[in-house]
Amino acid sequence: MLKQNKKDETFGFFFKGEHQEHIVGLHSIGGGQTTSPSYDWNGLKRSEIGRCVFQYTLSGKGMIEVDGKMHPLSAGQAFLVQIPSEHRYFLPKESNYWEFVHITLFGYEAQKAFTFMNDKIGHVISFPPESPPIRLLLNILQEAYEKKITDAYHASALGYSFIMELYRFAQNIGASSEKWPEQISKAVFYAQKHYDQPIGLDDMVEASGLSKYHFTRLFHKVTGMTPLKYLTKIRIDKAIELLHVSQLSIEEIATQVGYSNGNYFSKVFHKKIGMSPGQFRQSRHTVPVTHIVTD
Repeated sequence: MLKQNKKDETFGFFFKGEHQEHIVGLHSIGGGQTTSPSYDWNGLKRSEIGRCVFQYTLSGKGMIEVDGKMHPLSAGQAFLVQIPSEHRYFLPKESNYWEFVHITLFGYEAQKAFTFMNDKIGHVISFPPESPPIRLLLNILQEAYEKKITDAYHASALGYSFIMELYRFAQNIGASSEKWPEQISKAVFYAQKHYDQPIGLDDMVEASGLSKYHFTRLFHKVTGMTPLKYLTKIRIDKAIELLHVSQLSIEEIATQVGYSNGNYFSKVFHKKIGMSPGQFRQSRHTVPVTHIVTD
């Protein structure tokens, strides 16, 4: 899940390798928030020719104009456009801020995928926060923050995986594209960004802007789980990743996923997974899994 710095950051990639043009290349990825009316991008006045932009709204309000038609953008909505093309996205006058994550791809397969998505669904598409394309987007951004994207082959693999998830989403659009209420999306993204801190139900309620009673009922209706169960799932998923790829101590992992001490973290982990963190780490050499699916 996304562990975002306080400041806005965008990572640009300039790797060698002709396969990027033939298949897919990762041009840039970033996350940010704008409050400035000067945030205004015109698709016919940019120098990045042959680029495909996917931008997903986390919170606030944005606007995109495509072929002369205005499309308001709120939490859970993304736009997909190619450069150059007749589009313009900006912070509208009635909006105080716009928070988003974005990825820019290039190459034949990227352009083919974006053309397909635009023709089949349109330029503005709703994605639930837990949908595979958005989860993958946040994971790619996290890899960028952690400086793990170091060559063209890995960058292309990530970009190709992302467009494959777009194709999969388009194939199942009827079942998976229902837009989540903005208040629930805000709470989900808050949990995804701050799981490493000692946050709880009250913090998620505050992020949503709803009353605690209304929020807990609506959250369960939309996600199928309670807010605290969802937060625990995020933390345990991240802990599993750290147990698999790092040599951090159990105490250090506990701190990195938002628990005050290793003992409490171990109890929660054992209840969820059926074994202690130490037992899971030892079993990874004989049980070839990097993620465990839990309900």
